[in-house]
Amino acid sequence: MILSTVIEQLLGGMVTSIEIFLLTLLFSLPLGLLVAGGRMSGFAPIRWLAKVYISIMRGTPLMLQLIVVFFGPYYLFGMSLSSDYRFIAVIIAFTINYAAYFAEIYRGGIESINSGQYEAAQVLGYSKIETFFIIILPQVIKVVLPSITNEVITLVKDTSLSFVIAIPEMFTVAKQIAAADASIAALLVAGIFYYVFNVLVAFVMARIENRLDYYE
Repeated sequence: MILSTVIEQLLGGMVTSIEIFLLTLLFSLPLGLLVAGGRMSGFAPIRWLAKVYISIMRGTPLMLQLIVVFFGPYYLFGMSLSSDYRFIAVIIAFTINYAAYFAEIYRGGIESINSGQYEAAQVLGYSKIETFFIIILPQVIKVVLPSITNEVITLVKDTSLSFVIAIPEMFTVAKQIAAADASIAALLVAGIFYYVFNVLVAFVMARIENRLDYYE
């Protein structure tokens, strides 16, 4: 099969991979911040619930989480699910998994901020919510951005795991083409796509990081 035909067949899978990537970030970044707040809560039950959630999400394989999210509603509650739920299950599993990692990254960033920042904000009359979103969060983002970049790059590659519940993302399509043609050309093209995608992500994140170097 000629290269142009391989690329044409892979395009649909590429779009699916990009959709998984973008939707996971859209939902997991804010959810991670919420979980980080629970992890640092002064209310013990919420704090321990957040700790257990993070421990489970980080301590079990993402592939297993995909299977549980997809098959769980049927085996636990006898629910009949439409074919559209496959993609929804992927987004749910990726979101709750990555939110746990982002939560710990956020927590480390928040705890690195000097307590004097909070005291100064209180003296200036800021509420706790205003203090966090106006003063603390911008500094946290600057601190945690390199760590978030690493997770985002990992996410690009992890999108291939959605094959486990038969989502036709790019790697799945590439394997199908390779099996049909007895050739690794499609897999090589897929590898190039992942590499280029990661280079672009790293470039964008580096530009954002440079924009936040406002003291330099």
